[in-house]
Amino acid sequence: MTGQSGGRSPSDHWPIEAVIFDLDGVLVSTDELHFQAWQSIAKELGVPFDREANERLRGVSRMESLELLLGPLVKTISADQKAMLADRKNDRYRAMLDRLSPADVLPGVRGWLAAVRAAGVRIAVASSSRNAVTILERTGLLGAVDAVADGTRILRSKPDPEVFLLAAADVGVPPARCLVVEDADAGVAAGRSAGMRVLAIGSACGHPMAHLSAATLADIAPQEALAR
Repeated sequence: MTGQSGGRSPSDHWPIEAVIFDLDGVLVSTDELHFQAWQSIAKELGVPFDREANERLRGVSRMESLELLLGPLVKTISADQKAMLADRKNDRYRAMLDRLSPADVLPGVRGWLAAVRAAGVRIAVASSSRNAVTILERTGLLGAVDAVADGTRILRSKPDPEVFLLAAADVGVPPARCLVVEDADAGVAAGRSAGMRVLAIGSACGHPMAHLSAATLADIAPQEALAR
């Protein structure tokens, strides 16, 4: 599948000087680990939780995910209890991260990173996850990126553009010269709010706000995306 063009903005004539990748679902897939950890918390609370419900947690912060999982029950849970449940989920998720290895890098990723680097374009990761550095280390990708903006450094999660603006500042590139690669609707919206061009892949492929779309990174040449 080749890239599909979406909406454009006046800044689109600027050359791309940085590519900012979301992490989960773009570079590495840890969706199953998140699902299993949240499912264990839901079972403890007697709250229904399935894969469809898990999709609604994509691209949002851990606490926001917990509140979505709790539903109406959220009004009966104190702030301290919420913090305890969120930490418990993260502990279980982090324990499962030991399973990750370079084999878990998604198709097309290594070729993309090499091509972007060869083009002299900066590379950053922007993720709401507080475990982004750990995931990049375990999959052998940390050395391939110039900067990591993650959940330990932001106050607002996507669709707020904060994490993308932070990543752009980290690599010293104006937002208008950045390309965001995202697989979540909230991330596409955040990239556009940041004034960046957006390539939507995975579940966000075909998003009307994206400038380009592809099923996976393996389905679009880096040179095509950088030239748009």
